Amino acid sequence: MSPAILLSFIIGYFLVLIVISWLTSRNSADNDTFFVANRNSKWYLVAFGMIGTALSGVTFISVPGKVGAPSGDEFAYFQFVLGNAAGFVIIATVLLPLYYRLKLTSIYSYIEGALGTWSYKTAAGIFLISRTIGSAFRLYLVVIVLQRFIFDAYHVPFAATVLICLLLIWSYTFKGGLKTIIITDSLQTLFLVSSVFLSIYFICDSLDMSVFQAADEIAKSSYSKIFFFDDFVTSKFHFSKQFLGGLFITVAMTGLDQDLMQKNLSLKNIHEAQKNMFSFTSIFVVINIFFLSVGALLYIYANKYGITVEKTDYLYPTIALNYLGLVPAIVFMLGLTAATFATTDSALTALTTSFCVDFLNFNKKQDVNSKRNVAIRHYVHIAFSGLMFLTILVFNSINNDAVVSAIFTVASYTYGPLLGLYSFGLFMSGRQVSDKLVPFICLISPAICFYLKTYSAELFSGYVFDNELIIVNGLITFAGLLLTSKAKTKVAAL
Repeated sequence: MSPAILLSFIIGYFLVLIVISWLTSRNSADNDTFFVANRNSKWYLVAFGMIGTALSGVTFISVPGKVGAPSGDEFAYFQFVLGNAAGFVIIATVLLPLYYRLKLTSIYSYIEGALGTWSYKTAAGIFLISRTIGSAFRLYLVVIVLQRFIFDAYHVPFAATVLICLLLIWSYTFKGGLKTIIITDSLQTLFLVSSVFLSIYFICDSLDMSVFQAADEIAKSSYSKIFFFDDFVTSKFHFSKQFLGGLFITVAMTGLDQDLMQKNLSLKNIHEAQKNMFSFTSIFVVINIFFLSVGALLYIYANKYGITVEKTDYLYPTIALNYLGLVPAIVFMLGLTAATFATTDSALTALTTSFCVDFLNFNKKQDVNSKRNVAIRHYVHIAFSGLMFLTILVFNSINNDAVVSAIFTVASYTYGPLLGLYSFGLFMSGRQVSDKLVPFICLISPAICFYLKTYSAELFSGYVFDNELIIVNGLITFAGLLLTSKAKTKVAAL
């Protein structure tokens, strides 16, 4: 596959996004537009566009690759997806009504009223750290693919590749923000979904199978086991671990995450927001079935033609870019690019929004759309782009998969304290936390969980933690808040 063809495609792709940005922001580029799209988004565009945000480049590459992993994953990931779906229902019926009732721009503003200022800043800080690390990690994995298959041919340094990607993202998000992203993410989701379906078609064609024959072949293969009910203690694939982990991770990392919730808050009312969430959930479940099917077909193809790769993550790009031909290669790059940049552009917008609202108090200013405040938001947007650039360079300098994965895992642990904070605010309204102790509690909880996961087999007779660890994380935070809280004193009526 010629690097020149792939590069031309990438350039054309971003020119389209930049044109969309100009069209959506030419009449209005103030802070209300950037933060909440003037609360006038269409629910069906938000629902469809959220697929691209929820499915990163990591999902695009790793989910198919894991199907045939030596660890025996098969279709076990779908148990996690079912937990995700249950979590989305909870978000739609519990959290969204709360956010709309309070008319929030940043969802962490709720914590200020429920628990206090230190708790509020801690929650917002957790999001900023976690999302910066998580989004940088996702972009890093895709930049490696771009570097290997395009920019190495032109002797472009890795740092320059990262900078180019972030400059392109910044160029189409810095003015219109969320209003632009609602449109661009819908377009990128279309590319992502199309690439999955077309990948299935091209692989089937290469295997001389119809789609129906391929489905039958997948069902008969050793890759299609979905439900795992054996060995609860030592197996990380057990249904209860995957389902409950998927549920609580979704509540924490979606419902308590400014990134995905910001899109929901751009809708006119709670009814449209719930309609969006339920529609999104249906599409999300179905598209993951196809991702897993792509994985099974890739392994069937690899076995037939004797293809081996160093890591499971390399399977999809290796076959798509080296074996299937020009059009399938372009389709793959289209899907990978769409999946990655739909996640990163949304994250940069959410990070900028959270910092401006939660730390610069834009929501408390009468002149939020003044030229000065719009300029400040531009500077914050640039700063977060720069921070993500530096974070990716750190990942690359480490150059150790185990260390990088550990960093990403630790970042995911930090959403557990958010679960504890929101649960305490919702269910313990009669108690007042010791506000200044909250940051320490939110540091101690993920540290304990990291220790538990590392030594769980020794501590708990062979028990192996997986995604359900976030429940423990939230419970430890909740317990810490409860132990350091006191009953609220009632103010006597005059």
